[in-house]
Order: sequence, then structure tokens, then C-alpha cells
Amino acid sequence: MIAVVGAGLMGAATAWQLARQGHEVTLIEAYGIGHKQGSSHGSSRIIRRAYTDPFYVGLTGQAYEHWRELEHDSSTPLLRTTGGLDLGEGRDPEGLAAALAAAGVPYELLSAEAAVERWPHIRFTGPALYHPEAGVVDADQTVAACLRRAVERGADALIGVRVTGIDVRDKGLVRTDDGREITADTVVIAAGAWLPDLQLPVPLPPLSVTQQQVFHFPQREPQVQWPILVSKDESMQVFGLPSGADGGPLPTMKVAEHGRGTPTTARTRDGVVDPLSRTRVSDFVRDRLPGLGPDPVAEATCLYTTTPDEDFVLDRHGPLVIVSPCSGHGAKFAPLIGAMAADLATGRTEPPPRFRLQRTA
Repeated sequence: MIAVVGAGLMGAATAWQLARQGHEVTLIEAYGIGHKQGSSHGSSRIIRRAYTDPFYVGLTGQAYEHWRELEHDSSTPLLRTTGGLDLGEGRDPEGLAAALAAAGVPYELLSAEAAVERWPHIRFTGPALYHPEAGVVDADQTVAACLRRAVERGADALIGVRVTGIDVRDKGLVRTDDGREITADTVVIAAGAWLPDLQLPVPLPPLSVTQQQVFHFPQREPQVQWPILVSKDESMQVFGLPSGADGGPLPTMKVAEHGRGTPTTARTRDGVVDPLSRTRVSDFVRDRLPGLGPDPVAEATCLYTTTPDEDFVLDRHGPLVIVSPCSGHGAKFAPLIGAMAADLATGRTEPPPRFRLQRTA
């Protein structure tokens, strides 16, 4: 039997992948499905292929294939293609173009003049990269679809049950707050920001947890179809994407800073939006996104769990598999990570060297 701790994006995807392979699975989640205590809630996450690192460009290609498999298996549309823009000197549009060209990924490298002609609701100060495969995925619906299909394929789901301890012997022993002791051949731990609090007998890399905030800005012209965008200059990095249901009944864009969050823990976060971040992001919208109203109509907080090198953690230690695709860019890989974690749990593969618990320089 394989136990999966955590039913966010990665845990739910892992349970789905294991159950569809015919394995006996028990999924354990401390809160309700779609809860807001971690990093997997909400109606919109960016999916894109624009990385300068060929390793991640390759992974994004595999991820798209697994998203389509999940959509087909669950009969649920999860991915919406909008196209994507990368702009600002810090994003290196030319370098991104070279990386996509090497991987055979479609793209256009546009001058500021050509870009503003196509997207007059965005202000460009230099060249921009556009790639048509980018879009958004619905995190809430993804978690729900994975859980539903896992249960339909025989998985047990313990919802509202908190793990209080994990011991390692020949097998894994999971203790819960309702007095259960669950013995599993393998325990997959996909606890997100709660991972550092579990005090596992595993040499984890340094993990920092920060509280981030996101803001939803109204479109001045509701009929305009916005692309996702990532902008970076010397002072800040900002991402934007269509909000979906999180922004309310009218079309909005979700805009936020990447990083620059407040250090916290999953247990001690206060959920209070940083007013300085609100001001910075509103100023960015006012200056660079004239197609949006500069005052947010909705806002929320979430958690980042970040490694020093911003690579993921995906490795096996005895009967434990640690799954932490984090650092603010993991959601787009969810069904692929589920497949990789399932393969680790069943001994079919080794982890990518970059994702090991003990990194090599």
C-alpha cells in the first residue's frame, strides 16, 4: 500500500497517477479539498514553456502531455490557452527565444512597437517574447478532478485528518490525529509549505516559506482577451494572468510580485495582505498595464516554499518519497510531477539529479 500525505496539486496528482496504475492508495489531507491553507488553491495558475533553462523547457513539454491525459481521463477542461508574453530586461526575451528555438517551441520575438500594436492595453519599453502555447490552468478544478478520479479508481481519501508523525522502519508508519497508525510500503509526502513542520527523518535541503499576495484588477474593456505575462526589471518581477472565478463576476487580471514575500511558516502565517506590495503592484499596473483599472477588486494571500536554487525536491529516502515542486513555478507541472512521484514510489525510476535531496554543485 502507498500512502500520500497532502492533497494539494502534487499529492492529488500523485494519488491519481498511482490509482490509475492499479495501486492501493490512501490519501491523507488535514483540511478540506480546495482549502486555502497552502499553495494549491485558486482558479488560475500560469502554464508556459518560456524558460532559458533547456531542462525546464523539456519538462514543460512533458507536462502538457500529462495535462491532456488528465483532461481526457477526468472529462474536465483544465487548461486554457491564452498565449504568453515575457518582457523587461530581466526576463531576457532574446535568451528565451534562443532556448525555445533550440527546443522547437513556437515563438515570436517582437519589437516594442510591434508588440504594442498587437496589445495596446500593455505598455512595452523594449522587445518582448510571445509564445502561443502559454495559458492558465485551474488549480481548484485540477485538485478536484485528480481526487475524484483517484477515488473512482479505488483510492481511499482521509479528508480532515492531520498527520502527526511519520516513522521509518522497514516500511513507513504514518500517525494521525484521530489515533490511526497507517503502515505503508511507501509514503509519498507532498505537504507543500507544511513540509518543514513534519520533522522528517530525512536530510531536506534548506526550505524557506514566505507569504505572498495576489491582486485582481478589472479590465477596462471586458471583451479583450489578455495573454499571460511575466515582466522583470531591475526593481521587481511581476506576473499577470486572467483571474478566472477568483476575480469576481467580471473579467479581471491576477497580478502579483514573484518572490519578495514575508518569511513565515504554514502554521504562523497571518493571511494579512502586505499593503506595500499592494502599492507596488498597483503602481506597476498604473504604469505598465493601462488596460486595467489600477485599484484591485479582490486580493488574497498564498504560500511559497522555496529552495536556494529554485529547483524542485523530488527524491526517495528509504520508504519515503519527498515531493516539493515549489519556488513559485511548480503548479504548471502538477500531473507530470504526479507521474514522476508515482514512478519513484513504485521503484520504476530514479529522480532527476537536480531534484535530489542532496544536491551536487
